[in-house]
Amino acid sequence: MTAQTATGHGHEDADHRRWWALAVIATAQLMIVLDITIVNIALPSAQRDLGISDADRQWVITAYTLAFGGLLLLGGRLGDLFGRKRVFTVGLLGFALASAVGGAAAGPAMLFGARALQGAFGALLAPSALGLLSTTFSDPRERSTAFGIFGAIAAGGSAIGFIAGGLLTEYLDWRWCLFVNVPIAAVTAFAAFSVLPRDHVAKGRRTRLDLPGALLGCGGLLAIVYGTSEAVTRGWGDGLVLGPLLLGVVLLALFVLVERRTAHPLLPLHIVADRNRGGGALSIGLAMVGMFGTFLFLTYYLQAIKHFSPIVSGLSFLPMTVAIVLSSTGFAARMMTRVPSRNLVGPGLLLAAGGMAWLTQMRVDSAWAAMVLPAELLIGFGMGLVFMPAMSLATLGVAPNEAGAASATINSAQQVGGSVGTALLNTVAASATASFLATRVAADPAVQAQGAVHGYVVATWVATGVLALAALVAVLMIDHRPAPGEATGVEGAAAEPGSAAVPAGDGRPTGLRAAAAADVRANVRPASEVRAETGAERPPGD
Repeated sequence: MTAQTATGHGHEDADHRRWWALAVIATAQLMIVLDITIVNIALPSAQRDLGISDADRQWVITAYTLAFGGLLLLGGRLGDLFGRKRVFTVGLLGFALASAVGGAAAGPAMLFGARALQGAFGALLAPSALGLLSTTFSDPRERSTAFGIFGAIAAGGSAIGFIAGGLLTEYLDWRWCLFVNVPIAAVTAFAAFSVLPRDHVAKGRRTRLDLPGALLGCGGLLAIVYGTSEAVTRGWGDGLVLGPLLLGVVLLALFVLVERRTAHPLLPLHIVADRNRGGGALSIGLAMVGMFGTFLFLTYYLQAIKHFSPIVSGLSFLPMTVAIVLSSTGFAARMMTRVPSRNLVGPGLLLAAGGMAWLTQMRVDSAWAAMVLPAELLIGFGMGLVFMPAMSLATLGVAPNEAGAASATINSAQQVGGSVGTALLNTVAASATASFLATRVAADPAVQAQGAVHGYVVATWVATGVLALAALVAVLMIDHRPAPGEATGVEGAAAEPGSAAVPAGDGRPTGLRAAAAADVRANVRPASEVRAETGAERPPGD
């Protein structure tokens, strides 16, 4: 009787810690996502304060995205090799340090360097966060709730960044857009040490890091992100745009060849070869092309055309954030265990495309409540259906020793998609505006405003088409269906006590699913059992 009572209390404690772990992981993810946009609002003030030239100001954003996007694959694999809890905690502390350096920047170079450091430590954080989430929540119903919250944060964090950036810049100082990360990251790191499950990989059991793959994969991503970032100011035909893009494609092609032949690849190719994970990553990447364009042009439209203040502009994104949260946690999380994933992702992307199409009707004198608000709600509800199942598919059925690499794949898709989208849509808008003004009196401020809005509209049409293409990709590629009994927990009840099920519809052969399930069980034992191990080998990655 005593043993049963103790066991029951142990299960309750583990369950309690699991949900506290979700809070820690979600906080870190929110900090990563909002930091991409929070600095946008502060950029004009930072530029004036530090004397940054117009030509160089883009590096406040580009330095972060370059390091973040380029190092994601390496960051994900380091978590697999050294333990995601350890890498996650190091990432948090490093992010706090880099934020403090950036907030105290005495000149442009110091700020650019700090932003690059933020991106590098963010590349450690992001895949480790998603990997920890995947291995912590293996029960289908709990997994759907956890990924619903995580997906809502991933989709809505950018809008929260605009709001926070406006408040901090207007009422305190632009430096607080960086300083605010220090206490958040420090407290989260302390909490992570306390509540996250121990997953340390002993030195004798680590596989060798794939250095050639790391150089080729990270170099390829760095080149592509750099090329697309430069396209914003130089145009797509410039040598400093075409050169890095071509180099990136060549490096990634060599990366694939190397990964096919190495014993311990940085990115096991079966992760992206699976149609569900590949379809989810491709859908998310295309969705980011349109979503980043939405934030970019709505920000310009509200501040430059409607003359909203930074705070009001940030608050104007709040309905989209609320719609994402409600859609993701209130609907998608419940339906993920009941309907095929593409029945959420495909319609969600079409709903978001409908919101984009609504925005193509914007005019200089359009009212926010009649034009922007309905579009935000449509986009928000649509993307809330997309992020949660797509992120869940990214790590579904992946053995824990490969969860970091799988997480890095979906994060890389988001980062590259956002970088390409920003550059592509900005170029489209600039070209459309120039063509509009070429046949009119360009010196008239009213005509300039009309030309700017015309450019936004043309670019938004392109974003609408990209989202529609993403929906088509999702419907054609994603074929995951929830296993029978997932919605009611029947299947889980019939499983071996204490086991962690790998869903049957993950697209892998039965034997590989069994190996993945065994690896999950090996990594979710109580700490006392882990310490009592005698060095049994883990199943090899597939």
